[in-house]
Amino acid sequence: MSIEQIVIIIAVFLVASAVLSKLSDLAGVPALLFFLGIGMLAGSDGPGGFYFDDAWLSQAMGTVALAYILFAGGLSTDVQAVRTVAKPALVLSTAGVVITALVVGLFVKFFLNLPWLNAFLIGSIVSSTDAAAVFAVLRSKNVGLQEPLKPLLELESGSNDPMAVFLTIGFITLLQNPEKSLFLLVPLFVQQMFFGALVGYVMSRLFIWIVNRIKLFYDGLYPVLSLGWVLLIYGVTAQLNGSGFLAVYIAGILLGKHLFIHKKSIIRFHDGISWLMQILMFLTLGLLVFPKHLIPIAGEGFLISLVLIFLARPAGVFIGLAFSRFNLREKLLVSWVGLRGSVPIVLATFPLLAGFDPDHFIFNLVFFIVITSVLFQGTTIPYVARLLKVDAPLVRKRRYAIDFDGSSKSDMKLEDFIVPYGSKAANQPILNLGLPKDILITLIIRGEEYITPRGDTILEEGDVLLLLASAESLPAVQKILNKKTD
Repeated sequence: MSIEQIVIIIAVFLVASAVLSKLSDLAGVPALLFFLGIGMLAGSDGPGGFYFDDAWLSQAMGTVALAYILFAGGLSTDVQAVRTVAKPALVLSTAGVVITALVVGLFVKFFLNLPWLNAFLIGSIVSSTDAAAVFAVLRSKNVGLQEPLKPLLELESGSNDPMAVFLTIGFITLLQNPEKSLFLLVPLFVQQMFFGALVGYVMSRLFIWIVNRIKLFYDGLYPVLSLGWVLLIYGVTAQLNGSGFLAVYIAGILLGKHLFIHKKSIIRFHDGISWLMQILMFLTLGLLVFPKHLIPIAGEGFLISLVLIFLARPAGVFIGLAFSRFNLREKLLVSWVGLRGSVPIVLATFPLLAGFDPDHFIFNLVFFIVITSVLFQGTTIPYVARLLKVDAPLVRKRRYAIDFDGSSKSDMKLEDFIVPYGSKAANQPILNLGLPKDILITLIIRGEEYITPRGDTILEEGDVLLLLASAESLPAVQKILNKKTD
């Protein structure tokens, strides 16, 4: 096959995946299912007939892809929104993952009559969730979630992958060293999480210091710098036997919280990189699986999926949120949206490479469980949200005709504020509002119309004001706009 033909095939895969993502929105099915489907169709059992059986390459690509996906997820995390749900989300991403893995492991042990460690290994592999798939389905159906469910699911799904990776590596280590005690996992856990958090924090601060002082001549090199920095964070952490996934996620959150040069362009760049990594990863994993090998394990896979959906995930959620302020309906929704995604499939290559899955039984089982979860849970999330009455109108991110990239030496921000219904500011000219002097209203959005503000511009209920202001002046603006008419 010539290089030109390879280039064309790769291009067709990428273009088809991007186009099919629109179809996934229309159908209300997570895009990952379409990406996997393209890979399976291109594989040896599909019309493409391309034979691919390189588990090492799949794992390597999956690991790099997950690092970029988690980093982008951290960058886009609204720290203010997730701060109120940090405690329950972290409980779900640690204790909740362990409980899910244990319940699945117990069922696998007695149902499939596997050794204890092998059973808990399978439970660990399928213990993490994928919130990106959840929100993609909700967005396609124009359904949102009531607060604080959305930030809870975002933070939990981003932070539970390191725990699943730790459990998977831990049980593989115990299988490789039968003489070792189960208590070996305790110091391993401390080491993984400590170095993951430490390196993530230090490297994020170091990146901000460098990017604000290096003064590159070409703006396009700043995203390139961040691209290499993500791999550096992961690699350094892994060399210290820490959790590289936790490190890149924490670094992403901290960078999203602080101001630095070209922050917005870097965030947009990594959003695109995240999508590219998802496409490449799912295509590769789709190529790796042989669909005909899924048929013999379909019965076992379906039963394990039912246990995971109706018993293991709810057990982790209800125990993890036992002392939280979430009510029964909210806990049921969190239980239902525990979609499995890319991480379990990538983790399923670990025992494959370690020699504990020579016949691909675990990999095929996990692959089937993920597909079942996406098809069964993914397509019903909007209906379950409405049934439990925890749905809300979908608020789509606004696009503005102007942009502002903050400086490290200034706390000025470009923020939007809505003039609430019943606000005293409505039907008043801007000049009479008494806004702080360092506030600049740059744009007014009224429906689909953009209005250039002047002192005598009359505000209306529902107007969106795009303000350039210092951080300390924003609460004063909020107070003025929220003041109700007598």
